Amino acid sequence: MSLIARLTEKSWQSRPAPPETDRPPAAKVLLILYFGVAAVLFGLVTSAYLMRMGVAGMAHGPMAGWRPLPEPLLLWVNTGMLMLASVAWEGARIVSRERRPVEWGAAAGLLGLLFLAGQLLLWNRLTDAGHGLRGDPAAAFFYLITGLHGLHVVGGLYFWARAMLASGDEGNAALRFQLTASYWHFLLLVWLLMLGLFVAT
Repeated sequence: MSLIARLTEKSWQSRPAPPETDRPPAAKVLLILYFGVAAVLFGLVTSAYLMRMGVAGMAHGPMAGWRPLPEPLLLWVNTGMLMLASVAWEGARIVSRERRPVEWGAAAGLLGLLFLAGQLLLWNRLTDAGHGLRGDPAAAFFYLITGLHGLHVVGGLYFWARAMLASGDEGNAALRFQLTASYWHFLLLVWLLMLGLFVAT
């Protein structure tokens, strides 16, 4: 190439554009952003829980009355359901590289539904045992935190349905299963952290 041609070369036109495969899918970026927002949300609620518990422990008047919640067997059964759902999603993620993981996906969705049903039953049993929203701050925080988590599980079931119904582009279907599996792993991590908080306090 001559000197004049080099001097007049427009580098932004001569360089090939990076291939699209080098860029992460938009859905993956959005999922990472969601993880950050959800982590901040649960972190704030956890901070409020710890502050309220500490204030109740130091108070001798209306702020007192912090009663630790019992740990019924159903709480651990629900935890097991969520762990099995995460295992099923990991199986679906692995299988989705080669084919549609219908069986793994169906098992994951069923376990997610069972977890939600178990949580509603747990709420009902705690209420019947006298741990209602009024006059029991520990129970109120438990319902708030597990309720927020339950809403995210409902969101996970929505993405599960979309992944199961995905058709056409196999690559897009595999991506949906992989991202949904990451979502459910995150839900399990948050649940285990919240469970540790309740058990420790």
